Amino acid sequence: QVYLVESGGDSLQAGGSLRLSCVTSGISISRSFVGWFRQVPGKEREGVAAISPDSASTLYAISVQGRFTITRDNAKNTAWLYMNSLRPDDTAMYYCAAARKGGSWRDHRTWTYWGRGTQVTVSS
Repeated sequence: QVYLVESGGDSLQAGGSLRLSCVTSGISISRSFVGWFRQVPGKEREGVAAISPDSASTLYAISVQGRFTITRDNAKNTAWLYMNSLRPDDTAMYYCAAARKGGSWRDHRTWTYWGRGTQVTVSS
């Protein structure tokens, strides 16, 4: 059984920072791509960031470039999303995802495994 468990979501004011964590089990994370998505009610799930198995490649949505950083530690089966200079439009449920194969990273259909999400709320 594969599990991805997110944590670190919180409510905070604009300009603040958060670190989201994604702890995985039941999957060979060292061979998997990991991504972070976010979703607000009534809108499609949006790709935020992705990282290759060896951390050599990272990808970001334009809206978060320069503010968010995705990292991973395969030995700890964990990935993180560091979020700085948070804005009200970053408010969303944030999901961790994993996949053995790369692809169109912004397409949620690329990703095989999903966590249940952690809520981030940014107030102005």
